[in-house]
Amino acid sequence: MSDASSLKEEVLRQGNLPRHVAIIMDGNGRWAKKRALPRIMGHREGRKAVRRITESARELGIGYLTLYTFSTENWMRPLSEVTALMGFLEEVLKDEIQNLNENGIRLQAMGRLDQLPDHTRKALDAGIERLSKNSDMTLTLALSYGGRAEITDAAKSLAKAAVAGTLDAESIDEDLFARHLYLPDNPPVDLLIRTSGESRISNFCLWQLAYSEIHITDTLWPDFDAEHLYRAVSDYQGRERRYGK
Repeated sequence: MSDASSLKEEVLRQGNLPRHVAIIMDGNGRWAKKRALPRIMGHREGRKAVRRITESARELGIGYLTLYTFSTENWMRPLSEVTALMGFLEEVLKDEIQNLNENGIRLQAMGRLDQLPDHTRKALDAGIERLSKNSDMTLTLALSYGGRAEITDAAKSLAKAAVAGTLDAESIDEDLFARHLYLPDNPPVDLLIRTSGESRISNFCLWQLAYSEIHITDTLWPDFDAEHLYRAVSDYQGRERRYGK
């Protein structure tokens, strides 16, 4: 039995799995640079990691997987790179839908999705609709996403309701505020994984990460595989979660 298989069995035996895992998929560009390849080739290799980890998370029984796919700050990258990334995203959405469907995975997206090009948004919406009946796992893509933007948009929504007279401002508490986030039915993040060794959360899921356990690995995202996921989950299982401390 391989080390990965043994570790997977141990993780499943241990129980206490995180319900919601979120990943900052960092290192695509560095992976390509190390090999003297164009940056887009790092993203293409990273696509293989997305499939590996999505399938592995489902096999573990993790209910929610959220991937930081494209941030609000990414719009400031060179136009040629942004255009290539949007085209690549459409390609991935079209090519991976069948595999996601066979694995019973539901697709969601969160962020300022209205900023996506029309053709990209169309491909995204088509994928979400096709997979909407699945229930084995929920995969969320954070697209044109920023944690501060999400909180700002929630505050705007509440302010508009208060001005319209449909909401008493004194009734606003944490639970009500959370109901105005992009995907309010998703549970808080239990485990955040960041690849490439960076020790920051990069404006990702600021509200949802309040009590998350954080696992950082030096592995670049294109090299991240099932064994790395199992080690991250095993690390999570070995921690004593504390709230408010």
